[in-house]
Amino acid sequence: MTAVYGNEGAQSAFLSAMRGGSLHHAWLLTGPQGVGKATFARAAAMRMLADGVALDGAAVGFDVAEGDRTRSLIEAGSHPDYRVLARLPKDPEKPDQDLARSITIAQVRTLQPLFATTPSMSPRRVVLIDAIDDLERGGANALLKNLEEPPAGTIFLLISHAPGRLLPTIRSRCRLLRFDALGAEDVTTAIRAMRPDADEQEVAALVRASDGAPGRALRYAGLDIAGIDDALAAIAADGDRDNGRRLKLAKALAGKTSQPRYEAFLDRAQAFIADAARVRSGPSLRTALDAHAAARDLAGAAVGLSLDAQATVFEMAGIVASLRH
Repeated sequence: MTAVYGNEGAQSAFLSAMRGGSLHHAWLLTGPQGVGKATFARAAAMRMLADGVALDGAAVGFDVAEGDRTRSLIEAGSHPDYRVLARLPKDPEKPDQDLARSITIAQVRTLQPLFATTPSMSPRRVVLIDAIDDLERGGANALLKNLEEPPAGTIFLLISHAPGRLLPTIRSRCRLLRFDALGAEDVTTAIRAMRPDADEQEVAALVRASDGAPGRALRYAGLDIAGIDDALAAIAADGDRDNGRRLKLAKALAGKTSQPRYEAFLDRAQAFIADAARVRSGPSLRTALDAHAAARDLAGAAVGLSLDAQATVFEMAGIVASLRH
């Protein structure tokens, strides 16, 4: 099981509630995407269900020993008292392809037979929804009934990246557990644990790209983010007057095999311009803000309209080059 990094305050608050007998029936885990909310939720669910079978007062944090029956069942996806709702693949025969746009009301309704019985292995059961932001309106209303009249022994762990979009009635029935962006040290530790084969240069580049969210950084693993960042910095530094750097980058990121790096470039270009804006003022700040708006619009069109990759990279690099002025 992946370790939980950072956000010690959130971890401590949940553990205190769990040990003190004041465990609320519904928890809303909020914060930026990629900071470890889902990892925490899985660890907390495992620990709650393991403790429900045989409380281990010597256990530390959310650790559950390898070989523990609860852990084995959860990792095998066969624990009778644990359910996860998430977006399903559009094509069940291609689970690695595109996911559905939402978690459906039909998925929520699959929980009802579970709630009609008592937990099988302990006094508790856990339902994890990742993320409740993806729940369609009908599903949200169906879930609300369960939150208003919680089935005995059931703990809901609801992950949200944008809690402001949720029904107020759902938020009001949950205890909030806030997760913040991680510090560089925690991000570095997390990336090294999850990418033990990465060299120091890649780790440093991934930490810079993470914005405090290891999960976000891992999307860039193996894509030479350091090389993309260096190219952007060089273009912004001298304005690339002869377009040589822009052409080289555009050619390097064109083609189907370069699609992951191309998509990473679109993200990193926007982040690079945003970082430049943070340290500017006056007319220079206006230039950076205009550049960021143009980069955002171009990236959105590139994905939505499937624009030519080489032309898009060349244009995006030109926007970055405007930062020199």
